[in-house]
Amino acid sequence: MLPSPGPDVYGTVTVVERLSCTPGVGHRSGARPAGLLSVNKAHNLICSSRWWARSVEQDVLPWGLSSVDLGDDVLEIGPGFGATTRVLARRPGRLSVLELERHYCERLRRELGDGVDVVEGDATQMPFPDGRFSAAVCFTMLHHVPSPQLQDRVLAEVLRVLRPGGVFAGTDSFDGGLVFKLIHIGDTLAPLDPRTLPDRLQAAGFRHPKVDTSSRRTFRFRAFKPH
Repeated sequence: MLPSPGPDVYGTVTVVERLSCTPGVGHRSGARPAGLLSVNKAHNLICSSRWWARSVEQDVLPWGLSSVDLGDDVLEIGPGFGATTRVLARRPGRLSVLELERHYCERLRRELGDGVDVVEGDATQMPFPDGRFSAAVCFTMLHHVPSPQLQDRVLAEVLRVLRPGGVFAGTDSFDGGLVFKLIHIGDTLAPLDPRTLPDRLQAAGFRHPKVDTSSRRTFRFRAFKPH
């Protein structure tokens, strides 16, 4: 179901302490650039836990993708440990993931086999042709991209690799709460403001951007590539 035309932010922004488990997306050319850091051990422990896997399956994905038609060829950006990927892989159709960190890619290939195309690469310079995917998704990922400028490059790349009419959807975390900040000590953390995200999506070339801040834990977004 398509949202109504025009940028929109609805609901009320609630400052929460929300974990994020997608550490490996950002600009890389050879060595890791300044400002893009590995996640800390506590973050890794939580993101690889059964608790997080259950949260993804029962909460994050059902809410983040409610009423979203992903189509037959989906790209997930920055899956990290792959809790979201394992759920997405159960649906029919083709699934590819783009992950910056080699060790996460190797882990995902071991766990998922040939059922998912795991690609090591940079979300600001995606190694995919124009107009390939029916949908692109990311979950608690964009705030791991080190700067608003690089985040906007990711948005532009997502638009490029989507088919006309394709959807970009996902979730991210509010900027707030002591636990949220502690869990990111030693991590890259560049939170997005959900109030400005519709304008940023529209500036990248998307249409009908929607950002829903009605959840206590996180916000969800979706936008479409023009036909």
